[in-house]
Amino acid sequence: MKTIIFPASADSSKLASKYGYDEWLVSRFMQYVPDVERFLAKMDARPTHYIRVNTLKIEPENLAERLASKGFELRRTFLSEVFAILRAPFSVGATTEYLLGYYYVQDLGSCVPVDAMELDSGSDLVVMDMAAAPGGKTTFISQKMKNAGVVVALEPQEKRLRSLVFNLARCGVTNTCVYLMDGGRANDLKLKFDRVLLDAPCSCEGVIPKDMLRKTSHKPDDIDYCANRQKMLIEAAAELVKPGGLLIYSTCSFAPEENEMIVDWLLGRINNRAGGENKARNARIEPLPHGNSGLTSFGGYTFDDNLKNARRFYPHIDNTLGFFVAKIRIR
Repeated sequence: MKTIIFPASADSSKLASKYGYDEWLVSRFMQYVPDVERFLAKMDARPTHYIRVNTLKIEPENLAERLASKGFELRRTFLSEVFAILRAPFSVGATTEYLLGYYYVQDLGSCVPVDAMELDSGSDLVVMDMAAAPGGKTTFISQKMKNAGVVVALEPQEKRLRSLVFNLARCGVTNTCVYLMDGGRANDLKLKFDRVLLDAPCSCEGVIPKDMLRKTSHKPDDIDYCANRQKMLIEAAAELVKPGGLLIYSTCSFAPEENEMIVDWLLGRINNRAGGENKARNARIEPLPHGNSGLTSFGGYTFDDNLKNARRFYPHIDNTLGFFVAKIRIR
């Protein structure tokens, strides 16, 4: 499926000119983003920075006290492990506590997929992170599992693998096996998993506040390329999940072609909407307590109504970078 492009309008042209975007991107945002101008203004603002406390090494209250003594001002969020940084006298990545692995610099929205994985019974779980580097979500998974159970982390690029291994060591992770392997080949391991996280490589529309060049360097072909790869990866990921297990699919993109359309395609294959005879498996999206409902239609396409249980995170509503999360139970 090709990226859907909408005709220019007076409003889309005006907003694109005002905020420095290519018009095709703004015209798409206008189809599904609530209060588009406030959204674009927020995307131009300095994003809130967050840290995720590594409870393998320190409790949140103790870390907050240590950083407060250095002049940092923190605020709690809806995740107990995550603090928003309201004031920083110097770089949050230049503290002794950071070097000791007491925390990870990670956006609040990026932490939601791991929180959705139901990892409390970590000692009994076998978990896959299909696209792991640089390790923010992998280290959070191990933290949630209290370094018990087994985590298998895949990364196809050797250069990125180094950052993953470094962060696992810095954060004191001991329950994770790392493979230099593309997620599309994950079935070569001949293993099944209780939980699979696919934080899919994407066009990264959601991180425009950190990279303003994407306002004009981002092209429809980027979405096409990523969506094709995401289909391959999510199909491979679903095959890895044990009956009754969870597949968490996430991206840092706003594009429906990379989000709802990918998940809708997977639900159609597993739930056999085409009317075939194989009813051995079924998949449902379970709701999450935070974020905005997923889309159930876009550009003339109607999706499975279950997509409303997926979650979108918008900078102007949730004070995070852009993110999409679907919690898929496969039976």
